[in-house]
Amino acid sequence: MSKSPAAPRQKLLYPVLIIVLIITAGVAAWTATSSPVLGLNNTATPATHARSFAFVEIAKATATPQLPVILPTETPAASQTPEPLVFAEIVVDAPAPGYSNTTQYDAPPSYEGNKHILVDISEQHMYVYEGDALVYSFVSSTGMNNATRTGSFSVLDKIPSAYGASWDIWMPNWLGIYWAGSMENGIHALPILPGGGTLWAGYLGAPVSYGCIVLGSYEAQLLYDWADIGTPVEIQW
Repeated sequence: MSKSPAAPRQKLLYPVLIIVLIITAGVAAWTATSSPVLGLNNTATPATHARSFAFVEIAKATATPQLPVILPTETPAASQTPEPLVFAEIVVDAPAPGYSNTTQYDAPPSYEGNKHILVDISEQHMYVYEGDALVYSFVSSTGMNNATRTGSFSVLDKIPSAYGASWDIWMPNWLGIYWAGSMENGIHALPILPGGGTLWAGYLGAPVSYGCIVLGSYEAQLLYDWADIGTPVEIQW
């Protein structure tokens, strides 16, 4: 029986296959030791990511911080308690008079409305009512040394600006309420001095007048426009 021609070829293939396997094994071994992923003894530095922030060391303060001091451009004058009356020397040792008017009433004018004015001397305050409803509430000033009389009165007259001849002052929004001898006391705004200044400005709420009931300029205008001749006025402690 003759030999097959393929036998010598198979003998030659075996050594080639062995060489290929050896080369393949060597390549695989080299890859395993040199790769940063597969290497068992990998000493490569792992990848790092950039920070979006930074650490900063701040030194501890060695002294207490001082806030800036802002000094006023002008030094205010020391506060003083001024005399309550500008014309104190004129009325010293004299009874507190009212303000002059030319007409006296034997009886209060009749009144059928529902308006009413209440002045509380102890509170230095005026309450203005229509029926039971409080319409206005005003800080006021009555007479020094209890010069304002208590009792039940009424609005006797309305004068846009009355003149006080004894003191040379004008009294805007005058509402006369009672007579004291030849003088009439009333309700009015802060008096105007001959030079245009305002008497008793800043002292409302304390007894400063010569007997009248004094209101602020705006408040006196409101009351003057609201009140009627004959409106009852009650003054109490």
